[in-house]
Amino acid sequence: MKALLICPSIRPAVPQLAEEGPLVTAPILGECLVCHWIEHLAARGAREIRIVASDRVDVVRAAVGSGSRWGVRLEVVSVSFEPTVAEAVATYRLRDETPVQWLPAPLDVVLMSHLPGCPDLPLFESYAGWFAALLAWMPQAITPVRIRVSELLPGVWVGRRARLSPQAQIVAPCWIGDQVFVEPGATVGPNAIVEDRAVVERAARVAQSWVGPDTLVGQMTSVSHSLAWGSSLTNWQTDSSLRVPDPFLLCSLARPLSALATGRPGSRPGSPARVTDTSLPPGAPFGWIAAPAGAAAPKLPRQANDPSL
Repeated sequence: MKALLICPSIRPAVPQLAEEGPLVTAPILGECLVCHWIEHLAARGAREIRIVASDRVDVVRAAVGSGSRWGVRLEVVSVSFEPTVAEAVATYRLRDETPVQWLPAPLDVVLMSHLPGCPDLPLFESYAGWFAALLAWMPQAITPVRIRVSELLPGVWVGRRARLSPQAQIVAPCWIGDQVFVEPGATVGPNAIVEDRAVVERAARVAQSWVGPDTLVGQMTSVSHSLAWGSSLTNWQTDSSLRVPDPFLLCSLARPLSALATGRPGSRPGSPARVTDTSLPPGAPFGWIAAPAGAAAPKLPRQANDPSL
């Protein structure tokens, strides 16, 4: 069966999400939007999927590859502007003379402005809408092919290579992605999403917020009701945004070491930044809690709603 996906172009309401790449490659719970859609359509019988893109097409191609990971054949088509669903149907489906059957509507031609199964939760009309859609999607994000993340406790999803300090507080509901570090005294949740390879340092707090991949939340930094990605911080309630100048508060870990400020408060001038790699050998400091495949859930700190507190 066939299907067609339309990539949304730039949306003025959410410029921060388009800084790192096309909107369909923005990270959502450990995977990008277009990959969530490909998996959804493949599970419903699609074997040929065409993706129509007008914004940074090469980035979209790199994100999806050949489609072999989903068992489908993919084609990414570059266009000069974003077509409507009706225009895409007329251009690609009605003119298709091959005998291969298309998926039934509305899965035959999809504008990827929402997550699968959530048409009433638009992603790109506001930052508040983006955050609400991700929170609603959390229970659905674990699928048979998502083996790197598991539900460690009710409402707490953790990547199997994440490292959580026993002295950290994890409050449901929350999502902690793969290869994430959460240091002693840090608090994650409630309603927090920390994407892959992020670091939440000592005494930092992330609540009612989304932290993008490869982002450092520094010591004693509080991220609340916000989207934090690299050094960009946006309050999803007010749409106010700023660029945090101090890399020890908030910064990207994906940049080369030379691009980061050296040292940290109280360190010697010229000393290297401490966080440069998200892999830890056995016996790493702070008694990190790993979540290996097949292992029992680690004992996490008591949650805020624990009656024994």
